[in-house]
Parts: sequence; structure tokens; C-alpha cells
Amino acid sequence: MKDILIEGGRALVDGDITETSLRIGGGKIREVGASPGRSAMTIDARDLLVLPGIVDLHGDAFERQMMPRAGVDFPIDVALFDSDHQAIANGITTVFHATTWSWEPGLRSGANAARLCAAIESLRPRLKADTRFHLRHETYNLDAEEEIMQWLRDGRVDLLAFNDHMDGTVADLAKPRKRNRMVERTGLASEEFDRLVARIIARAEAVPGSIARLAEAARQAGVRMLSHDDNSPAMRQDYRAKGVAIAEFPVNEETAREAATGGDAIVFGAPNVVRGGSHTGWTKASDMIEKGLCSVLASDYYYPAPLLAAFRLAADGIRPLPQAWELISAAPARATGLVDRGEIAVSARADLLLVDDADALRPRIVAVIAAGRPVHLTEADRISTLSTVAHQAVAAE
Repeated sequence: MKDILIEGGRALVDGDITETSLRIGGGKIREVGASPGRSAMTIDARDLLVLPGIVDLHGDAFERQMMPRAGVDFPIDVALFDSDHQAIANGITTVFHATTWSWEPGLRSGANAARLCAAIESLRPRLKADTRFHLRHETYNLDAEEEIMQWLRDGRVDLLAFNDHMDGTVADLAKPRKRNRMVERTGLASEEFDRLVARIIARAEAVPGSIARLAEAARQAGVRMLSHDDNSPAMRQDYRAKGVAIAEFPVNEETAREAATGGDAIVFGAPNVVRGGSHTGWTKASDMIEKGLCSVLASDYYYPAPLLAAFRLAADGIRPLPQAWELISAAPARATGLVDRGEIAVSARADLLLVDDADALRPRIVAVIAAGRPVHLTEADRISTLSTVAHQAVAAE
């Protein structure tokens, strides 16, 4: 792997922005404060920020590449490669594809989750971002319990989330637009969908026991867990007691405060920050950040959002950029147990972004380095290699 010198950028090191040069080798950061010298490649980072790569622990925008319109499917490999390009172009160097395994047929079925998991496993070496599998288990999907346990034992799951959208599903049955969207996603006739929902609801008493067994299996496998849309402090306490230490999108401040008191990681959506509020009308993420009740931002459904959100928080005076950037890099790395990334430090994984911040609210990715490899570049004249340097020297003689 090429030795790379990133020269003269404003780098985020130890919580401060400082002008320095970095040397990369073997996929890791080898030197901070590097002196100029012969390198296989030099990247001129003058006038640019040099930031740790974004770690996105929850993103499901890839679903739109798989099914851009209801009932219109594209091959999973095509969807994954396109999603990979989007993630990298927006500075996401570690991506957890949040895959819902529901009781529904269609896009969120077990068969589709299995195909996606297998595709990630086989394509991972060819993807630019470090791509991982975040399984979002719908807790009423009782028939999947044994197979999910086996996936956990086999090391196929990188994160396990507990989702319960049943109340929302029942409420949306009376809302024509939402109902139609749900039904189209499953491929069922309307009456078939109603009968399916009724059968699933009838098994409600078995759900708590299933959650407890799956949580124990995840603990045994060393897989970190999230609970989705916690709606009360009691609910968060119950999940914490089961070893679920990440609160994902708590729906009110009381629940977020309970998570903070318990030392849990608290995830909100970066689109919420960019748009100035939740599209569901729930908690405003920037308010939670200001109150110390949010420790992680995720792309959720829009890959450009983490980058934009960090700079929005800085521009609005809610957090200085180093602290805002922690929400999308170091903090999600810690929450998911990835201790080798999320900061610029010697021996850390060389996931780095070069960002033009001339427009405070529209940061522009100039280059992305993932595991020491340049994988995205918009300004080729910033790169020089030993061969081009040699040619320049000959021409100057």
C-alpha cells in the first residue's frame, strides 16, 4: 500500500484544528506533524480541513437503490455499489447498512435481509467504505428468532436493533396514503395485508420473551445492541437491563434524559439537524445536542446529512466544529466498538476526509482516503507522485 503524505492541511487532532501534515502507510496513520520528504504520493491539503472519516451506524438510504419505486426492484449488487459511491462521496468511510427484517413480505422480508447480508459479505472486499450489517429486528417477527440467533452465533450481524413499529402500523391502516405505501411495499393485496397484521398482533404476549432471548444471544456473541424509538424512561431502563446500551431515536426528552443518566449512547438523525426538526414532529435533534442528550448523529435516510449537520451545528453556535464532528466520527466509533477509527492519531485507521469549508453551510468533499487508499478525488491537481516529481525535475533542468 502506497506511502501517502497529506501536506499542510488544517487537521482535527486532539480536539483542536491545527495546521499539520500527516503521513500514512499500511492503511494507518503513521505520523502526525510529518516533515516533507519523499513519498509515493503527496496530497496538497492547503486551505482544506483534514477530518476523520464519518462512521454511520444507521443508514437505510440503500433501500431506495434496491426499490426506487414501490414494486420496482433492482439487483442488490447494483444497489450496494451505488450506495457505496454515495456514502464515500459524502465522507462516510464506515457504513452500517440498517436492514429491516420484518414480519412483512417484500422489501423488508427475511428473504430480502438474507440476500442483502450475503451480498455485503461477498462484495465487502470490493466496496470502498468499510461496510457492515446492522440488523433491525421487528420484535413481532417471532418466526425469525431462531434464524437470527444463528446469524448472531455465526458472526454475521455487526449491530442488532430492536424495532417495534406495530402501533404505528395499526394507526396507519386508517390513513390512506400511508396505508397504500405499506401495502405496496409488501406486494400483498389490501385484504391480505389486513389479515396478516391481525395474525401478527394476536401473538403480542410472546414478544417480550423473544426480545429477552435475542438480547442474551447477542450478548453471548459480543454484538452491540440498539433499541429504536424508545418512548418512555421505563422502556429505556428495561432495554438497558438486557444489555442494550444504545438508545436510537428516543421520542421525547424524558427518555433521552434517562438514557444519558444511564450512560447510554444516544442516537438522533442528522437529517433532523439539517432540516431544523424531525419530519415526524418528534424530538428536535439540535435541542437535544444543546442539552447534552445526544451523543451520535446518523445518516438515517440521507447520506449527505452527517457532513452537513456537523457544519450546521458549528454555524449555529450549538457546538464548535471539533465537538460537532465527534458526533459523526469518534462517538459512533466508540458506540459500535470500533476503537481503531474516528480520530486522527498515530496508529489509527487512515480514514480521512479533505474538506473545502469556504462556504460554512455547504462543505465540499475534495478527497476521501479509506483504510489508507485514496477512493474519491475531485481536484486531481492536488496530487503528486514520485514519477510526476521526477518528470518535473527533469523538465526544470
